[in-house]
Amino acid sequence: MSMSSTDNPKILPPNTTDGEHIPPKTRRLAAASSIGTALEWYDFTVYNIMAALIFNHVFFPSFDPLVGTILAFSTYAVGYVSRPIGGIVFGHLGDVLGRKFVLVTTLVIMGLTTALMGLLPGYASWGIWSPLLLVSLRFIQGIALGGEWAGAVLLSMEHGKPEKRGRNASFAQVGPSCGTLIGTGLITLVTIFLSADDFQQWGWRIPFLLSLVLVLFGLWLRRGVGETPAFLKLEQSKNTTHTPVKEVFSQHLRPLLIAGGARIGSDVLYALVVVFTLTYVTTVLHLPRPLALTATMLGALGNAITVPMFGALSDRFGRRPVYMLGALMAIIWSFVFFMLLDSTHPVLICLAVIGGLQVHAAMYGPQAAFVTEQFPARVRYAGSSLAYTLSGIVGGGFAPLIITTLFKEYGTTLAVSAYVSVALLITFLAVFAAKETAKKPL
Repeated sequence: MSMSSTDNPKILPPNTTDGEHIPPKTRRLAAASSIGTALEWYDFTVYNIMAALIFNHVFFPSFDPLVGTILAFSTYAVGYVSRPIGGIVFGHLGDVLGRKFVLVTTLVIMGLTTALMGLLPGYASWGIWSPLLLVSLRFIQGIALGGEWAGAVLLSMEHGKPEKRGRNASFAQVGPSCGTLIGTGLITLVTIFLSADDFQQWGWRIPFLLSLVLVLFGLWLRRGVGETPAFLKLEQSKNTTHTPVKEVFSQHLRPLLIAGGARIGSDVLYALVVVFTLTYVTTVLHLPRPLALTATMLGALGNAITVPMFGALSDRFGRRPVYMLGALMAIIWSFVFFMLLDSTHPVLICLAVIGGLQVHAAMYGPQAAFVTEQFPARVRYAGSSLAYTLSGIVGGGFAPLIITTLFKEYGTTLAVSAYVSVALLITFLAVFAAKETAKKPL
């Protein structure tokens, strides 16, 4: 395949080479990169909030509230367990057929599964089939999510300038905060305008169904972005691989372990600050639901603003220093966090969430570039997807369940903070063991 027959002149004019990019397209690339992860975390945020507030009544009504919440978080974990399947399947396709093909496919699957969740009858209507179908949809959703993240990162990083890889890769990392902000905002509006009974009966379905709007917007954005120069160069030189997953495990195992370990701590911290806060504030502290949602929205807004800033700082000072400093700050904050929540003061509760998502941003900003830079272009999609999905099981997938169970068993937040600190220590050591990649060519 020649460059002239494949290239999109809007994205890759004749004088464009691997790694270069036209400045006027930066905004569209940023939006196209972040829209998939925004939808991903919109879906996850809606599910997380409903798991904490509603699903124990709708799908698990025969259990006490905290046990029902634990069961709801178990279904949340299913979406992480299935991610490696998506990482393997779509990671393979991304390195064989291209980044853009996979990104369109995963976007459609994510939106449709989330919308179908909003149409599911509750336990009262369908009995055991209701939670079983919820788990099945969650499983399919996780497969799509497993192939989305790496492609979203590579879309902006492989199109962008080499000296700005940290910032460009972080565009995809803004998506989670945007998705969290949109999802939380919509749920807040629904809870304001509906009574508690209406919200529990049918209002909770609205945010799930609205995911289709994000899908259509995302398809429009990604339609205008061509295949990345790095993949086109591989295709032109016939240097693509037919077995990228096998090559990752046989030739790049150490980078895979480092990249995976680097993600665990940030995922666990995010689960604490965004997911468990809703349960803790409403169920343990017995404070109003809008307070927890407002704190989450403010934290997500601050996170979305500072993630690219930390990504840019990693371009200047290196991925490792910025990343490790974020992990150390997060360990400290995991203990300060509950001190602020337990004050029950609205301002301090908001500060707890905002601060937690700021130290998260210090890791999350350089993370996308750090993970993808561990692998060569021919297996970059597969390697990044596997690192992302496998660590997601250990980190984010079971974190809400573990956190809730630890608090229930020990009755103290110290056990929770200790668990989060151990996860962050693993991340610190993984980044410490890595070589600096910020200044190295792709």
